[in-house]
Amino acid sequence: MNPTKLKKLQAPIKELYRKTPGSALVKLTAESNGGEGLSCKLETHQNIIEAGLHPATGGSGLEACSGDMLLEALVACAGVTLKAVATAFDTELTKSKVVAEGFLDFRGTLGVAKEAPVGFEQITLTFDIAGDATNEELKKIVEVTERYCVVLQTLKCTPQIDTIFSD
Repeated sequence: MNPTKLKKLQAPIKELYRKTPGSALVKLTAESNGGEGLSCKLETHQNIIEAGLHPATGGSGLEACSGDMLLEALVACAGVTLKAVATAFDTELTKSKVVAEGFLDFRGTLGVAKEAPVGFEQITLTFDIAGDATNEELKKIVEVTERYCVVLQTLKCTPQIDTIFSD
């Protein structure tokens, strides 16, 4: 992919969204169903994943952990966005490693300590990149990637979340 091909690919989509803003609002859906014991099955684009408790909460470690999956979604989104931004900047990346690390105090989710938060206390996203650009240009690519990474921006700017009980 090069900048010209990327622009050509995205131009009609951008024009549609400019003319008809409502067409840019797309509903994405994920669903879990069933599972054995303390697990649930999640159908992805590639296969079915069985998610379960993290070993720090009594899980076996054989099932996927939703906390890990959140970090994986962040890394996937940041990695794809990084590639698109580098392409738009006409920069060939020779290294494009993205790492997400998160810290959880499992006392919160287990109800052991009320002062312990439920969820990640801190997430660090590291970009280890190199390419045919100056350090300043690479920093700019990372800044733009941060700006347009959907998962990162969702975590930074918490969306309204509604919980519905369906009977």
